[in-house]
Amino acid sequence: MHFDLVIVGAGLAGASLAAGLRSSRLKIAVIETRPPAPATGTWDARIYAISPINVAFLKSLGVWGRLDQSRIQPVHDMAIFGDRGGRLGFSAYECGLGELAWIVESGLLQRELWETVTRQHNVTLFCPGEPAALAWEESAAQLRLTQGPTLTADLIVAADGAQSWVRQQAGIEARVSPYEESGVVANFRCAQPHRGTAFQWFRNDGILAWLPLPGQTISMVWSAPQALAEELTQLTPDALCHRVAEAGNHTLGALEPITPAAAFPLRLLRVDSPVRPRLALIGDAAHTIHPLSGHGINLGFQDARVLAELLATLPAWRRPGELSLLRRYARARAEETALLQWTTHGLNRLFKPDNPLLAAARNLGLNLTNQLPVLRNSLVRYAISGAF
Repeated sequence: MHFDLVIVGAGLAGASLAAGLRSSRLKIAVIETRPPAPATGTWDARIYAISPINVAFLKSLGVWGRLDQSRIQPVHDMAIFGDRGGRLGFSAYECGLGELAWIVESGLLQRELWETVTRQHNVTLFCPGEPAALAWEESAAQLRLTQGPTLTADLIVAADGAQSWVRQQAGIEARVSPYEESGVVANFRCAQPHRGTAFQWFRNDGILAWLPLPGQTISMVWSAPQALAEELTQLTPDALCHRVAEAGNHTLGALEPITPAAAFPLRLLRVDSPVRPRLALIGDAAHTIHPLSGHGINLGFQDARVLAELLATLPAWRRPGELSLLRRYARARAEETALLQWTTHGLNRLFKPDNPLLAAARNLGLNLTNQLPVLRNSLVRYAISGAF
């Protein structure tokens, strides 16, 4: 079976790429091991902060408007605290924006994107589907499934995550820098209203973030050293609530548990180039970053948007796997990816050493930035649109 494009992985990045090509002439195959888990009625442990530019992208796909809006929370303000008195605040109102971001459950997005892709006339879905062998020939790439047909394609897109099988088969080396930390996530009810504010604390035991959810609920992401992460996941629900409330200076009063704590390892992943002839990497297969900025999935959505726009406007005489075309995608995504990777990596490293002089300098930097509205608002504009 021959396709113009085979997407391996139907996570958020892969599914949004397929959806972005719904009006194109391209014949697409999507390979996925299993469909999204059904809704459970409770809050997902994995929560994303979606930037305005990516909300616009999801609206263009017809996805955003079909999400349950009662489970989406806009972020109007953000308060950041250093470890020695530093403080930095961002306000959507002061920047002339409606919102800084929207907080959305991973599962909610995944299920709607999945439904969108399954309805597409130009998509053949192989699920369950598991790739077994991948080879590049002169005229096309050839992908053999464990159970199923052998597919040929002009272009293979790896959207199969940080441990990408496709990337490994292509011989693309991923430079992985473990942070020796885990992201501990859990959801809580809070005694006091959050008023659409996201909070972040740079602490000597990691970086703690509280993201607002609808009503008086929050989602926590604590980027913690391994020993602390293991300790947090083993606490009783009441002990975890007390520990998290105390770490956040009881800013929202007492906390009550909604979901148990879970942890996932944190690492920086880079590749020299996300493209080869007839191959493109998107999402976590191409890059991962520290979660302190909340931009991991936003990078993946922009990968999908840029690649979809290039492929959708491709003249009939050009093939999707041409290296010159794929290099345009790589160039378009290089600046934002590199800037966010190095910025988040640098901030993580900056706040780790317990050095009084360095602590004074980094907290002074937060306070100075807070007192310069032009600089502060420029940072917000880049975060939401990818441009100053």
